[in-house]
Amino acid sequence: MAERTFSVSRIPGFATVAILVFVALYLPIAMLVAYSFNDGESIAIWEGFSFKWYPQAWNNEHVREVTLRSLTIAMAASLIATTAATMAALGTTRRQRTQGQTIIYLMINQPLMVPEIVTAVALLIFFASIKVATGYQGLGYLIAAHSAFCIPFAYLPIRARLEGMNTLLETAAADLYASRWQAFRYVTLPLLTPGIIAGLMLAFVTSLDDVIITLFVKSAGQDTLPTYMLGQIRRSVSAEVNAISTLLLLLTVFLLTLFFILTRRRD
Repeated sequence: MAERTFSVSRIPGFATVAILVFVALYLPIAMLVAYSFNDGESIAIWEGFSFKWYPQAWNNEHVREVTLRSLTIAMAASLIATTAATMAALGTTRRQRTQGQTIIYLMINQPLMVPEIVTAVALLIFFASIKVATGYQGLGYLIAAHSAFCIPFAYLPIRARLEGMNTLLETAAADLYASRWQAFRYVTLPLLTPGIIAGLMLAFVTSLDDVIITLFVKSAGQDTLPTYMLGQIRRSVSAEVNAISTLLLLLTVFLLTLFFILTRRRD
């Protein structure tokens, strides 16, 4: 008699629970997208189908300004965070295990464990002293703050990719008299690229939708798209916010699709 293997899908009620979870996750998003085409001013009362909120949001000069600022900060922060995370992942995986390595791992992932409000207050105090000393009030503070916060988000997929890579090819490159840089450039880096892309995209999305750290660190006139939307909701709720949120959702879906295409080709 063949032994039956355990499968979670055979648990009574599994399908029902799974459906309820998916409904809870995606029904609010579906409603958001649907009401972005609402003809009326209300975000909760359907008054007919219309595309008017999309051109209205696009023609809003302030929306374009904060969107460009958000994309600039997110791109710069994700590139810095991914570069630092790649070096940190190489330094914590491509070496013999030593005492204190667990502490290093915890320090890198500290922003994931500490409440974001604590990190925001710490960055506020740190950058406030620099602002007083230098007088500089530019976007550099937001880029630095987002970079620091996004490092663990980029680090985790890169480290996971490194730990899943076979080191035989790197060893073979060393046996063929390749220098460490040559082995990294021609062997490790191509194999690591999917993890780097995943880390870059995760850091980009994390930076793009950050609110708490941005509110604490930004100077006057440096609103990003999320902080602008929060301010709009506090003053008066408009269906324009639904249109902006839908466009952000489409951008995220596009990035995820692009990631799967690139990683599939790379594999």
